[in-house]
Amino acid sequence: MQCVILAAGRGKRMGDLTNNIPKPLLEVKGRPILEYTLINLPEKISEVIFIIGYKGDLIKSYFGNKWRNKKIKYVVQEKLNGTGGALHYAKEFLEDKFLVLNGDDLYYFLDLERLINNEPPALLAKEMDNLGRLGAVKIDADGYLSEIIESGESRDENLKLANIGVYLLNKEFFDYPLIKRVSKPDDEEFGLPQTLGGMAKDYKIKVEKAEFWLPIGYPEDIIKAEKVIDKYGKRL
Repeated sequence: MQCVILAAGRGKRMGDLTNNIPKPLLEVKGRPILEYTLINLPEKISEVIFIIGYKGDLIKSYFGNKWRNKKIKYVVQEKLNGTGGALHYAKEFLEDKFLVLNGDDLYYFLDLERLINNEPPALLAKEMDNLGRLGAVKIDADGYLSEIIESGESRDENLKLANIGVYLLNKEFFDYPLIKRVSKPDDEEFGLPQTLGGMAKDYKIKVEKAEFWLPIGYPEDIIKAEKVIDKYGKRL
């Protein structure tokens, strides 16, 4: 099975930390964030496709063409046109069922294992008391996706499920037109979750609830990640 890891962005909110290195290569306890991502992938994942952009050559030189027992390919996102656009760059390399996740967050390996046991499409969401600026996931009574509500859109304050950027997809995803992010209507930025939401009218999209997720968006999140690794070890 394949996994697409989105790792093209710089991570501007990290400030000077990403002047000379892409955000996914920032270190936590002596290892790049991306290495923890690979460590926590399910055993069924035999090939990883990195979508790279900003200083992507550093990612290539660090991981090479194989990491442990997993083959690695690299696809350059020539235009930073959103997560949906990023996935389209990898289209020709993908088999029918594949995992997609962000390369700059920490995920729990058992959550990923549970997700890939579903039939695609499916996604992970994390229950949180306050979603803040995070995108929200709305589900029906049976636990299937009703709607993905982007950060900045009007939404019910009682929604508690955050979209954490982990998806199990099939190639039918590419049959649907990419949908622009509402928060950036003037930019050519197409969202993967927004496009997946468009599939919900034709598919029952299972939403699995994640036990753990740590987004790394700001310098202080590196300290949080170090505490997590101290507590749980490199395999979360």
